[in-house]
Amino acid sequence: MRELKTIVTTAGRPDEVSMVLAAFACQTLGATFEPRKKRSVRKISQELQAHVMVAGKNRYEYYAYGAQEPFFFHPNSAAFRLKRVARGEAEPFLEAAQLQQGDSVLDCTLGLAADAMLAAYIVGETGHVVGLEANPNVAFIVSRGTQTYDTSELPLTACMRRIEVVQAEAIAYLKTLPDKAFDVVYMDPMFEEVIEEANNFQALRLAGEHVTLTDEWVYEAKRVAKKRVVLKAHFRSEWFAQYGFQQLTRVTAKFHYGVLEVY
Repeated sequence: MRELKTIVTTAGRPDEVSMVLAAFACQTLGATFEPRKKRSVRKISQELQAHVMVAGKNRYEYYAYGAQEPFFFHPNSAAFRLKRVARGEAEPFLEAAQLQQGDSVLDCTLGLAADAMLAAYIVGETGHVVGLEANPNVAFIVSRGTQTYDTSELPLTACMRRIEVVQAEAIAYLKTLPDKAFDVVYMDPMFEEVIEEANNFQALRLAGEHVTLTDEWVYEAKRVAKKRVVLKAHFRSEWFAQYGFQQLTRVTAKFHYGVLEVY
């Protein structure tokens, strides 16, 4: 089956700003531009048998081929999770990661970057958070979103801006790194069972790459981590026991975190 191409178009009534944003997307993604000509995104996608990136006035929207709803960047749960952390409340991801100011974090499965934003809050300006996204279109949306999303909520804005988004497949990227390159390596493969409540998560499932945990992935993560590897998976997942993660159980949660100490 041939790989589908991506084309870029504008909102229904494009202005000068939309055209500039469309040109930027074409250049970044190596995609061609298709004038809207009053057609629906779905019709353009079907006519050209392509994924569609829409440059709107306020944001980019990505329609994977066959998707009914677009994928776009929004901080989703990160905003209220950061507020809880700022109040000193417990946050399961941070309890698992045990991050400190100045730490370096590699998020192998960035998604909408909610966990990466929390990591960026803890490690601060002296730390480093890198997020990997295999799908180039999703990586583009999230990279632009984290750098341009307009919010007056602090420290949310600062946390978003500090994330370095890298378009790369996790195992391939890990193999390029030396031993103990990051303090913490985090893995959150897409669940087989949908348990996220964020409105945009279903669009991400359709747009993003579906990956599963493998022996090679765990091996490379352990090699690259200086302190620990953290895994997020469904509470019934066999991965915790299979790969030796200490499963941090939470009675009411549908997903758990697992920890592998490597030092």
